[in-house]
Amino acid sequence: MPKSSVTRAARQDLKEGKSASTAAGEFVRDEIEHPGNGPHRPQSRKQAVAIGLSKARQAGIPVKEKPAASRAKKRSK
Repeated sequence: MPKSSVTRAARQDLKEGKSASTAAGEFVRDEIEHPGNGPHRPQSRKQAVAIGLSKARQAGIPVKEKPAASRAKKRSK
């Protein structure tokens, strides 16, 4: 589950009128700067971005669909 401080910052960005991708950037930034070593740390920057965007979607930030999303899924929204 995303941290409440990051979620709060993202919601504040949306309230200020910034785009959803900017708000989702809070989650990505948190994932990249997340300290620590071990098996749960992302291995690459791409992976950190994917995890951050996933957390943003879980928190309800209206981020665009993944590029590989099926046509049916895009149509259902």
